[in-house]
Amino acid sequence: MSVLEKIRSKSGLLVGIVGLALVIFILQSAFSSNGSLFGSNANSIGKIAGKDVDYFELKNKVDEYLANYAAGGQQIDDNTRQMIIDQAWTALINDKVLKTQWAELGIEVGEDELADLLLVHPHQYVVTYFTDRQTGKVYEQFADAQGGLDIKKLNKFVAEMKPDQEKFWKQLEDQVREMRMGEKYMNLIKKGIYTTTVEAKDAYVSQKRVANTKFVFKPYSTVADSAVKVTDEEILKYYNEHQYLYNNEETSRKIEYIVWESIPSKEDVAELAKNMETVAADFREKKTASEDSSFIANTNESQNMDIATLKKGMINPNIDSSIYTAPVGTVFGPYMDNASIKVSKLMKVSSSLDSAKVRHILLAYAGSGASQDVKRSKDQAKKMADSLVAVIKKGGKFADFVKNFSDDGGKKMPPGKKETEDWMGKDGNYGWLNESSGFVEPFKRFGLNGKKGDVGVVESQFGYHIMEVLDISKGRQNMYTLGTVTSVIAPSASTTNAFYAQASEFSGKNNTGDLFDKAVDTDKLNKRIADNIKEGEKTIAGLENPKELVRWIYSANVKDVSQAFTFGNRFVVAKLAEIKEKGPAPLEQVKDEVTLKAKQEKKAEQFLAEFSSKGAGAKTPEEYATKLGLQLMSAENVAFGSYSVPNLGRDDYFTGVLAATKVGASSKPFKGQLGVFVLKVETETLPPTKDYIENQKTGNGGIAGRADYEVFEALKKLANIEDHKAQRDF
Repeated sequence: MSVLEKIRSKSGLLVGIVGLALVIFILQSAFSSNGSLFGSNANSIGKIAGKDVDYFELKNKVDEYLANYAAGGQQIDDNTRQMIIDQAWTALINDKVLKTQWAELGIEVGEDELADLLLVHPHQYVVTYFTDRQTGKVYEQFADAQGGLDIKKLNKFVAEMKPDQEKFWKQLEDQVREMRMGEKYMNLIKKGIYTTTVEAKDAYVSQKRVANTKFVFKPYSTVADSAVKVTDEEILKYYNEHQYLYNNEETSRKIEYIVWESIPSKEDVAELAKNMETVAADFREKKTASEDSSFIANTNESQNMDIATLKKGMINPNIDSSIYTAPVGTVFGPYMDNASIKVSKLMKVSSSLDSAKVRHILLAYAGSGASQDVKRSKDQAKKMADSLVAVIKKGGKFADFVKNFSDDGGKKMPPGKKETEDWMGKDGNYGWLNESSGFVEPFKRFGLNGKKGDVGVVESQFGYHIMEVLDISKGRQNMYTLGTVTSVIAPSASTTNAFYAQASEFSGKNNTGDLFDKAVDTDKLNKRIADNIKEGEKTIAGLENPKELVRWIYSANVKDVSQAFTFGNRFVVAKLAEIKEKGPAPLEQVKDEVTLKAKQEKKAEQFLAEFSSKGAGAKTPEEYATKLGLQLMSAENVAFGSYSVPNLGRDDYFTGVLAATKVGASSKPFKGQLGVFVLKVETETLPPTKDYIENQKTGNGGIAGRADYEVFEALKKLANIEDHKAQRDF
């Protein structure tokens, strides 16, 4: 038999072997962590309405949003990125939840309607699309004379669009169509719910109706919880009857954790002080003001120009006593100042006024801190300031220039003021200032170092100030200009590594929940607790950016212990203490709380039995008080719309029984939130009968105001959303 014939004769066996191998390969793939043979999706980051949300579906939307933000010239930091991820997720919920509702109701936006919303009566979103996010104004090339969106310019732009612009216009069309369908959907809902006359009357009466009552009650607090015994059956009975009270709206976790915070050692402080001695020596070598300024800017850790002019009493106490007789050029330090070591140099001693009266015109420029609306450049602002100063010195009216040119918001008349009255900033006048005044330093220096009548230009972070000294005080004082180099006291790398080693060693030795608990007790460590941590949690008290810790929390089992996590100079080892799944909490999870409530229920039963036996024959609070030896109490002007009862506090059961009891009648003994009661309505005041149309309008307004949010939240709840996007990076 030839080789070929042998192969042919065994072909059935070969096919079987190959087929079996394929089946094994497929099953291995399916049962691996990324398998999807039975419908699981390795890329799933959650579920909406029972359907998996694919990671790449969300990522594509996030990337689209990021591109739009970048195109708008906005900086994208970590907070902005997270906001965009959340927006993209909400958009997916809209797609999979709200749009389904629109489709079921047959809501549509026709082509003619869409054209009207885009080009005839532009939707607000269209206006926003052509508005500068920085200034809040319509882009100049699309603006009409009043600053609004010019319809003719908009239509001309659309008629002449280039292919890349058509792409963005198509996106705009889709967004406007969706927004309009959403508006139609919400309008249908808002028109379908309203406040009836009966509801308006009930709301009005409950707010205005008041009653005076006498009551007697036995507080649950009169019997200690420890004195009440409840069986497991009683605890279970209370839990089953009140399970709705222990429902977790979201999945959450509880952790216990230990923090090792890296703090500077004595050696770290000594080394830093030694380095600052070198800084002091170098500072002494600088001879000119420009050399001093460059040295300060280049040597400060923050590269800030730390030069301040201070009066006596404002100088750091560590150098205060010696600075007043020292010659200019003297270097002080190194000296301690809170959590830093400093070196200061006396750069100048000058004489300053005690106070001066000034006014100013502010000319801001793009990028200065005064206004986002200003477009002029820094050079343009400086040239304009110099020109105006020249005109003012020749007799130009300062107040007119304030009105026409100043970018200072203080010139505007505050609400409640009249033109004939004065206010801070009127005509640029800021009155008398002194060293303690909260103005920027260049502003203060021009006034306090000047002479009456001086006019000039100074620069601050807000722009260029054209300033005039209107008046000066007679008194003067010495001012001391200090240049300071600062170094923050921080742990060294070796110190930080030592603390990290401690945390890692603890994690390695105590890698189970029981060992963790034992070590905490034995070593008397400060155990911290963080509860109700959601899967997308962005903050945990005292820990910056805890994303990796949260991811570990949601991959761990109860009593698992983490590795050491790093948060700046802090190192954390956590134990997963509790998993709270969405839905009714298991009895074991809420047993302590349920037990207390079951004990209160038992107290109520005992107290009711006591009211029945000892109070047999009693009808009124006065009679029950006598028979049971309880104090008769009263509460006046109890408002049925209020949560609180005078002389009692909040007890909704009490308020409910009071509302249902007729004037002059007494209730039967009943259990409340605070104890067991008997009450009597002494008097009642009802509001006058009126037309409830205004109350209806108020009620309808409240419904309309809540509808958008509450409908969306209700649909989200029905969609049973699972959100695991925090487990992935975007």
